[in-house]
Amino acid sequence: MKLIRLRDVMECTGLARSTIYKYIAEGTFPKSVSLGSRVAAWVESEIEEWILERIAERDESDPSNASTC
Repeated sequence: MKLIRLRDVMECTGLARSTIYKYIAEGTFPKSVSLGSRVAAWVESEIEEWILERIAERDESDPSNASTC
């Protein structure tokens, strides 16, 4: 299991910091893990799963976007 910091989460998802925290508040994004009073990280596999779910939602809503590779 690997923990990644906010900068890496932003890079992986393409989301801004404020959007990540908005999605967390809405319950639609993985919560961070506290590593100290001012340090947080995310479980890398949870972020990857969240990304794959977005891809699956895209493909379900428009089957023509489904990859054939």
